[in-house]
Amino acid sequence: MTHSHPARRSPLRALAGAAAVVVGLVLSGCTAGPDTGAVTAPPEVIGEVPEDLREFYAQEVTWEECEGDDFACATVKVPLDYSDPGRASIDIAMIRLDAPGDAQGSLLVNPGGPGVSGYNLVRDSAAFILSDRLRQSFDVVGFDPRGVNESSAVECLTDEERDEARAETLPPDATDAEALEILEADSAEYAQLCAERTGELLGHIDTVSAAKDMDILRAVLGDEQLNYLGFSYGTQLGAAYAGLFPGNVGRFVLDGAVDPSLSSAEITAGQVAAFDEALRNYVADCQSQSECPLPGNVDEGVAVVDELFESVEESPMTAADGRPVTIGTFFQGFVLPLYDSASWPALTAAIDQALQGDPSEFLRFADLGADRSPTGDYLTNSAAAFTAVTCLDYPMPADPGVMAEEAEALEASSAVFGEYLSYGALACKNWAYEPVNEPSPASAPGAPPMLVIGTTGDPATPYEWSLALAEQLESAVHVTWEGQGHTAYGRSGECIESLVDDFLIDGTVPEMSARC
Repeated sequence: MTHSHPARRSPLRALAGAAAVVVGLVLSGCTAGPDTGAVTAPPEVIGEVPEDLREFYAQEVTWEECEGDDFACATVKVPLDYSDPGRASIDIAMIRLDAPGDAQGSLLVNPGGPGVSGYNLVRDSAAFILSDRLRQSFDVVGFDPRGVNESSAVECLTDEERDEARAETLPPDATDAEALEILEADSAEYAQLCAERTGELLGHIDTVSAAKDMDILRAVLGDEQLNYLGFSYGTQLGAAYAGLFPGNVGRFVLDGAVDPSLSSAEITAGQVAAFDEALRNYVADCQSQSECPLPGNVDEGVAVVDELFESVEESPMTAADGRPVTIGTFFQGFVLPLYDSASWPALTAAIDQALQGDPSEFLRFADLGADRSPTGDYLTNSAAAFTAVTCLDYPMPADPGVMAEEAEALEASSAVFGEYLSYGALACKNWAYEPVNEPSPASAPGAPPMLVIGTTGDPATPYEWSLALAEQLESAVHVTWEGQGHTAYGRSGECIESLVDDFLIDGTVPEMSARC
């Protein structure tokens, strides 16, 4: 059975207050004690670098105890603009969790986004995501890429303004033309605020520059080669590094891979189809459980979800704390638990409550994805950094006719999600800086073997993207996890954990096309 909306309003109706979905890991825990003090990169790890970059590679870095007794933190200087390194510098924040014994080197980690904090990942989640064996073998280092959080950061909205933006909705009687005009004006105002409050930094928050920063981090950490574990967008960052510095690649694991050859429109189309499949997989699982609020077969269950979305779109709800839950917030709260099948029971409970008129759990999920604390403080700038990186990495023509055609195709791909991920080009239409990169296949000739991991039921980075990245990287070995949710390592069980740990620690390369 198919489900359609012959009278449904334009996708423009759904977009007010709906930002890109940025998901971080919010856990807590800690382990070892730090080794603090000043470090200067030895000449042998610096390598051959342009003379105007040598001062950055050879800089003295002071590690200080931070975030409790288990961590050491440092700030590293990198060029604002690699085309003119001597003109100005910016700060990159690092945090290190030392191995309890002798480490075989550093392991740099990135959780994705773009815009998610690697600093927070190590501080809050290393003990939960990384195996004991891995933490005993490496000094685990998190960093916030340029523009993110603890590093020199993008600034766009105050916390109060972010709350207001997330709660925005369009006038109920607005025509499509009026809705487009309102959304364009909102995006232009946002772009202007970002430019005014961030300054010149906003023009240099791109992936290639961030990858160049990583090589300076490698040198100041004292590593001749970089060992790296990147998740989601972190795979795109890792692939960019490998292309720039193939001779400096150590052991790379790229989990939940992004295909860097895809345009922004192609990425959105892939995600819409993958989220739709994830929804159907969730509904099937829910219906196999007792007391599922989605009766009938899968199509009928999806139709109940679709009708719930439409009801919130028509009449925003109010959470128990009195805050409004508009369709943008509801959408963000709904997709977050689709990132991990372990969260599906919580999604079921949230749907059940929402069908009874209480959207509070979806607001809680949306706040979690937006890094909003229960006290109303936003803990990171992930949403602003996401937009800043995306607008520099991807040319996005914002022709109304083209966007309307793309929106129609997205809704045909997913009646539930398609409209909420359309018209994305509006975010960059009035951006203060033009794109500096464009999509292209990854390539790192001469690099040692790298692991690329794909999850068959990944809604955010579809499985096909991992196959594409592994094909593009000449030395890559592809590993499959037959599971549901976004990325594999840290939540998929012993099979993937052993393959990754054996590779990172011992250099054992899995068989091509290994499956778990």
